[in-house]
Amino acid sequence: MFVDHLSLLDFRTYAQLDIRLAPGITVFLGPNGVGKTNIVEALDWTADLSSHRVSSDTPLIRFGAERAIVRVRVRRGGQQTVLEFELNEGRANRVRINRAAPVRARDALGVVRTVLFSPEDLALVKGDPSHRRRFLDDLAKSMRPVLAGTLADYEKVLKQRNALLRSARTSGRFSESHRSTLAAWNEQFARAGATILHARLQLLDVLAPEVATAYGQLTDGTKATTLRYVSSVLPESAGGDVAQLRGFTPADLYQLFLDACEASERREIERGITLLGPHRDELELLLGEAPARGYASHGETWSFALALRLGSWYVHLSDDPSEGAAPILILDDVFAELDARRRSRLASIVRTAEQVLVTAAVEEDLPAELVAGPHDVVRVGPGTAVRTDEPAPSS
Repeated sequence: MFVDHLSLLDFRTYAQLDIRLAPGITVFLGPNGVGKTNIVEALDWTADLSSHRVSSDTPLIRFGAERAIVRVRVRRGGQQTVLEFELNEGRANRVRINRAAPVRARDALGVVRTVLFSPEDLALVKGDPSHRRRFLDDLAKSMRPVLAGTLADYEKVLKQRNALLRSARTSGRFSESHRSTLAAWNEQFARAGATILHARLQLLDVLAPEVATAYGQLTDGTKATTLRYVSSVLPESAGGDVAQLRGFTPADLYQLFLDACEASERREIERGITLLGPHRDELELLLGEAPARGYASHGETWSFALALRLGSWYVHLSDDPSEGAAPILILDDVFAELDARRRSRLASIVRTAEQVLVTAAVEEDLPAELVAGPHDVVRVGPGTAVRTDEPAPSS
């Protein structure tokens, strides 16, 4: 797939921007701080409904504006779809699909698919577990958009369950009213949690070998990668190892969640917080036999982070090999962070994608393998972005 038109209104630093795009490689060139990342961030937001840089949508709305608008026209095979997203502060975002009546933004999930590489990806390896959990969930819901509703339901139930546990802890007694209410929340918590866990485990089965392949392509291949999921709903005696869950259905996992809730009830009441569930699980990244976090060199850390993103792309390709289904690749200021060898290897891989969007401060950061063939260049300045094959806008 590819996006052939992007329009922004009051998004980040752009009061208004209209830009024509094309298949193949497009390079956004401009000094640091002029807004290159804002452009690709907007496009990536239409795929994930979240930013890779901030946790809420408020900073995406230009300061002083009431809302932001992002419009994209995406082509997949012979099909064209126009999406118009309205980002609002303090109320739900909305989307129009092919100019129809507004619907929930998440109803557009799956229309645009992206895989984004950025310097923030180092947190996938070096950061806390929340980064790796989000990585799994973002990839899972991009492939199966229905999971977005389950993730939202889980967050709502988790808040309610935590509020009840805090109430019981504060009151100093666990009443029958507390018990019956907790049982009701446990049912919903277990159902949503089991669905999320099942989706993550299924994803890891196909992701792990693709990440191993990608890491080998980016390096000399002397070390192997391992992705190991550790679940908080398993008994402590199992050490969280999910190998024993192979073949479990969502119904099996649902019962496992209920049993875990019962077993942890006393501790949760004492602590006033939910101690198990997908929000407390971990995806351990191993390089050789050692954890990548804390043991990998800077170069190895970068290679592992890139391999996770490349592996995501490969999973998308194998999941849906139909014409026009491949995600758009976005490389946001990545090449400046890599040594020459990794630049070359990454460029050789990604240039085969249907559409690749790259940001760079200077042309020297771009490997020859990426720009040796036909490619478009967009010059970015404060509040402007102009293709080199188009006249500059009049002042």
